Amino acid sequence: MYGMIGKMTAVEGKRDELIAILLEGTTAMPGCRSYVIARDPAGANGIWITEVWDDQASHKASLALPAVKAAITRGKPLIDTFDQSTVTEPVGGHGLPVAAGR
Repeated sequence: MYGMIGKMTAVEGKRDELIAILLEGTTAMPGCRSYVIARDPAGANGIWITEVWDDQASHKASLALPAVKAAITRGKPLIDTFDQSTVTEPVGGHGLPVAAGR
């Protein structure tokens, strides 16, 4: 499996609007096992996104989906900064299969 955890900061006062757009773009993404969007309780404009995919190719392919492209276009003006991003290798957990080789 392929995972990513990232933090972004929304433009002042636009976090909930950006979250709504991000949630719209998360439906029907082949190979996506989990896509969680969360408010950062430590900052009024922070958003954390945690993703789990079958593989990196599934993640890359999602960026070409019409709904995802539309969400990116609509959301981009509401993003102030991309603060952090980390690639992970999920090995399992609630709702996920145990990864091969574990």
